[in-house]
Amino acid sequence: MTSTQVFFVIFFYFLLLLLISYLTAEKGENQSKSFFTANRSSKWYLVAYGMVGATLSGVTFISVPGTVGKSGWSYLQFMMGNMFGYAIIAYVLIPLFYSKKLISIYEYLKERFGMTSYKTGSFFFLVSQTIGAAFRLYLAVMVLQLAFFDDYNMPFWVSVLSTILLIWLYTFKGGIKTIVWTDTLQTSFLLLAAIWTIYTITNELGMTPSSMVKTISMSQMSDIFMWDWKAGNFFWKQFFAGIFITISMNGLDQNIMQKNLTCTNVKEAQKNVLWFALAFFVATVIFLSVGVLLYEYAFANNIRIPERTDELYPTLALNYFGMFTAVVFLLGIIAAAFSSADSALTALTTSFCVDFLNMGDSRNSNKKRKIVHIMFSFILFLVIVVFRAINDDSVVTDVFKAAGYTYGPLLGLFAFGLFTKRKVRDSKVIFICLLSPVLSYILNIYSIDLLAGYKFGFEILLVNASFTVLGLMLISDKK
Repeated sequence: MTSTQVFFVIFFYFLLLLLISYLTAEKGENQSKSFFTANRSSKWYLVAYGMVGATLSGVTFISVPGTVGKSGWSYLQFMMGNMFGYAIIAYVLIPLFYSKKLISIYEYLKERFGMTSYKTGSFFFLVSQTIGAAFRLYLAVMVLQLAFFDDYNMPFWVSVLSTILLIWLYTFKGGIKTIVWTDTLQTSFLLLAAIWTIYTITNELGMTPSSMVKTISMSQMSDIFMWDWKAGNFFWKQFFAGIFITISMNGLDQNIMQKNLTCTNVKEAQKNVLWFALAFFVATVIFLSVGVLLYEYAFANNIRIPERTDELYPTLALNYFGMFTAVVFLLGIIAAAFSSADSALTALTTSFCVDFLNMGDSRNSNKKRKIVHIMFSFILFLVIVVFRAINDDSVVTDVFKAAGYTYGPLLGLFAFGLFTKRKVRDSKVIFICLLSPVLSYILNIYSIDLLAGYKFGFEILLVNASFTVLGLMLISDKK
């Protein structure tokens, strides 16, 4: 694709998002209420479908197909655990949050433990969400830099600023109400990109639908179950990690739960979560299938596999599959970037406004809310530029993984609040929540030496949460 073609694809896609923003944004004094909760009037099926794109993100869009060459379909073990996690969200957390009519889910911690716990929970979300959103957007902007901005010798910070400005323009007014609709559009482009890639490859290799299914199922890259208990992708590690990571990074994440809480009532929200879980599982299978076919295509045409597997899909889509497929892929990666970043930006704004500025859905809060929205847009810009300045992908990835440790204290706090009746010394909670990730990180580094060769995978989250629960027990009593 030429840079001019890339420009027009981005331009017309952005105009479409801007049109949706204009049509969905609340007019008048109720802008902040609509920004935070969409007036609790969203249709569950729209939320469920749109959340697929927001959850997939650019990381999944690019990385999941690429990792098939190394890990096969073992990622599906994690997704099986996800399904159980979403059931817990639907039947435990959704009724709790709706019964208390929460805007920010961390308001529960204020009622259960006190103000320090409340601020601590929200702070951990803000840190992890900022780093996570910046990392996901960083990967997508790198693709846009290669496809467009490099041809005009524009520095990386210009592409970052341009991307964030586009996202800010269509979210600053409509907020979560706009996100529900734009996510629906962006999910469609994501799935279209994957399905069209499958069609392109099977057509190029002369496969029928039945031979394609046979090729995928017979491939060694389609192995799902891993039974080496020491390995990071051992089945039970992945399965249980899938359950608790889903609870902590979806059920206890303002970004995801804010969308669930826009549904009309509890039953609608529960249907949304369960149908979303099923749709997300199917979407993951599609992307894993894309991964197998990408490698089959590369082998058949003697194309060198990039050292970084994340580059496999972009390399083939932009250079080997023809113009239309390149356009569809570009729309997919833009949709992935925008879908995860726009909802993250809205969630960060909501959490800070409600949890730290006590704004709620006040009719007089529009000006402050817009200032906060600009502030977090700028913070995302700075974090991405810093990632680029580090210029070491392994370091950037480690920063992203480290941000995941902040979900352990959140899981511990909510678990302790839900399953015990003990009262904690609120002022000491922040120290427990800061210490738990540090202990977990140290244990993870030395686990092979300390635990007879055992290597932690995603289940380190459970260890992190356990440290938090143990610490809370030490600073609590039965009153």
